[in-house]
Amino acid sequence: MTKSPRALLFDLDGTLVDTAPDLARATNALRAHHGLAPLPYAAIRPQVSNGGSALVTLALGLDKRHPEHDTARQFLLDAYGEAVAVESCLFPHLDRLLADCEARRRPWGIVTNKPRAYAEPLVDALGLRPGALLCADDLPVRKPSPEPLLAAACQLDVPPGSCWYIGDHVRDMQAARAACMTAVAVGYGYIEEGDDYRSWPADLWFETCDSLVEALLKSA
Repeated sequence: MTKSPRALLFDLDGTLVDTAPDLARATNALRAHHGLAPLPYAAIRPQVSNGGSALVTLALGLDKRHPEHDTARQFLLDAYGEAVAVESCLFPHLDRLLADCEARRRPWGIVTNKPRAYAEPLVDALGLRPGALLCADDLPVRKPSPEPLLAAACQLDVPPGSCWYIGDHVRDMQAARAACMTAVAVGYGYIEEGDDYRSWPADLWFETCDSLVEALLKSA
């Protein structure tokens, strides 16, 4: 039986915060810059967890080896950086969970592959107060390496084995397992078509945000 967590660590995009609307806007701004019609939101959403390069490939068909890829990626990131929290918001019911963490003095934090230049303003705009925020550029490595998760646990002063790491991508589960944390997969995030989150190497799986929250609110 999985132990109740002493601390919670979350992936950011697609797990804690629904950032897809603002990233979709930036993606379509890139397309507009190239004279292309906007893509439907449903086509963009599954790629959000894969980062800016994946969105450039989706928007323009330019992979990382293309000589214009980096310029296009910077345009997209600049467009996103101008408004990181216009429509972005916590996923439903997570406000209750975070309030409960504060009431119980259960530490929580965020470990993301999003650069700090975008993650920190987003967290601040949403009024979130994580005890740890580890971003893509804080360490020489990023997820699926366990090092950012271990650094976050250290900041929270909680042993890794007493932490749950919650995410919406297989790399999140790989990082959690390598860090000896409880790996928690969620099915409500930015999951590509054909990718079954229940096939990921997790310890627990939650289809909905509500089921995740209810389980954690009931935990001791």
